[in-house]
Amino acid sequence: MTETAGPERVRSAEQIGLSAREAAAPPPPDAGRPAASQPSRDDGASWARKVDRLEVDHRDGVRGTNVAGRRLTGPVQGFGKMWQKTYRMNVGTAITPEAAIAMWREHFPEFWPKGNRFAGALTGINPGDVALLDLSIGGGVKLSTGVFVLYADAESFTLMTPQGHMFAGWITFSAECEGDDTLVQAQVLMRANDPLYEIAMTLGGHRKEDKFWAATLTALGQRLGVPAPQVDARNTCVDSKRQWRHSRNVWHNSMVRSVLQMLAAPVTSLSRRRHGASGQA
Repeated sequence: MTETAGPERVRSAEQIGLSAREAAAPPPPDAGRPAASQPSRDDGASWARKVDRLEVDHRDGVRGTNVAGRRLTGPVQGFGKMWQKTYRMNVGTAITPEAAIAMWREHFPEFWPKGNRFAGALTGINPGDVALLDLSIGGGVKLSTGVFVLYADAESFTLMTPQGHMFAGWITFSAECEGDDTLVQAQVLMRANDPLYEIAMTLGGHRKEDKFWAATLTALGQRLGVPAPQVDARNTCVDSKRQWRHSRNVWHNSMVRSVLQMLAAPVTSLSRRRHGASGQA
């Protein structure tokens, strides 16, 4: 399988600007939720409007670079192997799926591991929002990128990545009942965006991502009152082929650009101060 239509809640090419080939392809195995819980065709308020390029508002606490003007990318536009990563946690019988998702949407940034910053809208996770990210990649370097809120309702929400992000794909967060228990889940369908990211993922990036989402779900479980949260992780390689036609995605690589921006920051700051001083003279 080399192409996918993405999360179940992506229902048309027109809504998110997917290619015709991507929209027509079958979904990945075991993806998403049961058909009975899929949204109806008239739940337009839960979908983001179609966008061509992302627009960014300033957010305090993050650099906010490498996002404005970028296009959204699904797995078909990525370079590396396609992976489906599923992280699940049982939060017991006292929490309903709606309550779990409401907590997750409203306090989403608070559950991220320390050293990583998610700057979204003050009102929480809503369709059409663009959140800015500063992600720790080691050595004191922060990777500056973002995500787009593609879909959000009472039982799930989906984020989509822009050009230059570590991977091209979707992250769907959902909750559902299994017997008397409520299960919460984060599911990633992705390809590394370019050859550099593919190398980084192979050399430890996948393990780091697993730890990231396990820590996120654990923090959510603790907030929901779960005594000892246990996260079950399952990774499946959906397509082992690399898409060399997309190797030029490296031009947008936010990791490389973030490093260059960090190195250039002292010079840029000095130039601004000199310009300001000359303007006051």
